[in-house]
Amino acid sequence: MSPTAPAHPNTLGLPDLIARHKAGAAVGIYSVCSAHPTVVQAAVMQALADGSHVLIEATSNQVDQFGGYTGMRPAEFRDLVLGIADDCGLARDRVILGGDHLGPNRWQGESASAAMLKADALIAAYVEAGYTKIHLDCSMSCADDPAVLPDEVVATRSARLMRIAEDTARRLENDGPVYVIGTEVPVPGGAHETLDHLTPTSADRARLTIAAHRVAFADEGLDYVWPRVVALVVQPGVEFDHLNAIDYQHGATTELRHVLDTEDHLVFEAHSTDYQRPEQLQELVEDHWAILKVGPGLTFAMREALFGLALIERELVQGPSRSNLIDVIERAMLTNPGYWEGYYEGDPLAQRTARRYSYSDRLRYYWADDEVDAARLTLLSNLDRVGIPLPLISQFLPVQYDRIRAGDLSPTAHALVIDRVRDALRPYARACQPITSGAADD
Repeated sequence: MSPTAPAHPNTLGLPDLIARHKAGAAVGIYSVCSAHPTVVQAAVMQALADGSHVLIEATSNQVDQFGGYTGMRPAEFRDLVLGIADDCGLARDRVILGGDHLGPNRWQGESASAAMLKADALIAAYVEAGYTKIHLDCSMSCADDPAVLPDEVVATRSARLMRIAEDTARRLENDGPVYVIGTEVPVPGGAHETLDHLTPTSADRARLTIAAHRVAFADEGLDYVWPRVVALVVQPGVEFDHLNAIDYQHGATTELRHVLDTEDHLVFEAHSTDYQRPEQLQELVEDHWAILKVGPGLTFAMREALFGLALIERELVQGPSRSNLIDVIERAMLTNPGYWEGYYEGDPLAQRTARRYSYSDRLRYYWADDEVDAARLTLLSNLDRVGIPLPLISQFLPVQYDRIRAGDLSPTAHALVIDRVRDALRPYARACQPITSGAADD
């Protein structure tokens, strides 16, 4: 390749990839928003197969300066991700770390002044830990705020957090991170209510959001940072609730797609793309949503694999040595219902079904529970000890069965789980890297 030729899409870092997209190439990157080590490993292995970077983001409810629901602070999550990359043989310079929904989201029940002080510390902790992609999300109302915040308030608070980030990076003598902005930000983890349709952000609304942030950043003396604002979060009309997924409609975003035509360094970032069909993911990238975020859909796939293995275990392992993973999770969710009871409505049977199988996957909050994690590890150990007969893999994990028969996959329990999560990632890889889509199937 000549020195002036464009880099291969798979080898591009985030700013270069966005520049290539702005130059007309239908390329993008997907962002893995999950803190579970199995999901992180699956994402790293997919990046190895694709020859690409891996973008992994911790959300503010998963990882914060107090530990979040995972018990990890930003530096600890960084070490987890980089350790997995090292173990899998992915070079560290191909790992991009991001912080998602960073702002007062975790402390909405407090006053805005108190919540923003904690958000200041949150941003500083992420930048100190070396995260290079920061989503500034000040769209959520705090206890003494109006129900809907004006763009100007959101932008002013975002500028405050950007100042913290820039000052932290300068103190550490590091380059400043790239930023994502936006006021029409979907609720982290999917909608709480049942959905039947969504209206995309209007073009005028998106322009007002950009203008408000330009003014706020200038007022804070941050004009020089604007070229590092790489993405705008708007609603493309995609979302999922407990039982339904709303598919992207190309024809509904005709005007919105042209908002960024005059912005040399800005693309759209799409949240809640979980469960979109492969053709919709490709359309999103082609329509300038060059960053696709996925989270619950990956732990949903992991849960599918683990539940399938738990059913296999029931056939092969008897007595007290059985993990009883499904029962252990159910007991943990009933003992500590705070992560789901405000979300799942209906009679006891409907709630039980949602706890186990909902698209919103509130079950993901329980994998960090000590008893649940011990049951998961027991399940994997039991199946590796006794061996899994191929007919049982065919019964409960038929896609993985086909890969085993083809010689492409090992029939170990952990490998089966990893491959099932990669099944949820492969459509993203194909949508984001259309030139080398075959690599995503490795």
